[in-house]
Amino acid sequence: MHVSVLTWIITIVVMLAVLVVDAVLMARHPHVPSVRECVACIGVYVGLAAVFGLCLHFFAGGTHSGEFFAGWLTEYSLSLDNLFIFLIIMRRMRVPRECQQFGLLVGIMLALLLRGLFIALGATLISRLAWVFFLFGAWLIHAAIDLVRDYRHHDTDDDADDATEGRLMRWVKRVIPSSNAFDEDKVFVRVDGRLLATSLFFVIVALGSTDVMFALDSIPAIFGLTQQPYIVFTANVFALMGLRQLYFLLGDLLNRLVYLPIGLSVLLAFIGVKLVLHAMHHYGLDARLGFDGEIPTSVSLLVIVGILGVTAVVSVARIRHDRRAVARAKAERLAKDRARFEATQDQWS
Repeated sequence: MHVSVLTWIITIVVMLAVLVVDAVLMARHPHVPSVRECVACIGVYVGLAAVFGLCLHFFAGGTHSGEFFAGWLTEYSLSLDNLFIFLIIMRRMRVPRECQQFGLLVGIMLALLLRGLFIALGATLISRLAWVFFLFGAWLIHAAIDLVRDYRHHDTDDDADDATEGRLMRWVKRVIPSSNAFDEDKVFVRVDGRLLATSLFFVIVALGSTDVMFALDSIPAIFGLTQQPYIVFTANVFALMGLRQLYFLLGDLLNRLVYLPIGLSVLLAFIGVKLVLHAMHHYGLDARLGFDGEIPTSVSLLVIVGILGVTAVVSVARIRHDRRAVARAKAERLAKDRARFEATQDQWS
């Protein structure tokens, strides 16, 4: 897939324009977005991603369009896990709700910049060193195992601890003078002639450093679905668009996706295996062993949709089961209290 320099420029300019318009509107009307506003914005961004994928199908063919949708769905699902950590960071750093929107916006823009660097580095490695697929695949399988381990030990808050109280944050707080307070959406304030960082600055650093950790998983994951830097970049941008509104829309609802870590671990493991098989195919190792190691994009897309769908359905079933168990326990407790009360009444009579 050949992408001209002009196409790259137009794509980047349009995507930056969308983000700038979003930032300007937020700056002019700072507020906590309503549910209706969040749903409308997310619908627009999802619609834009769908239109972009259809345009790819028309101009570049179904294979590249399928790679984009598979990559976008993967990045979007991984961003949900990222969003969950964002929620914990906001709570731990006691960020006022009216300040959260600006912090998220700047954090997402910083994430786009950092992911662009990761994508450029990954594309360079892949174009010159095909064996790097073995490393990417092994890394994703290791990340999948870590997700399962963290889920079993309930260590969900570890990433938030690293972001808010890790070495990087301690060093930043020690080096940069701060006011130790929030001041609306200001990142820096001047007090007695000194320029001080507000607490919002450290929130942005925490969000940005957290996204770097997640990019170490998500960037190799999408390179397992496509080796086209253009598709990798656009899928990441579309996945991050609307993340701010999704944060306010979902909120504590993310806690209800009880099996999300398991679903993401299966997703990462699948892509990790796909990367290893692709590397084996590149060097002809699969043919020597008597099989074809290449997994078609259509199969990858179906597997990804299936994993996410099963994760959501099983999570909903678990929630309903827990609710019924709580209701049953409450009814049993009320029945016992009623029986005890009636027995006491019989004794008095």
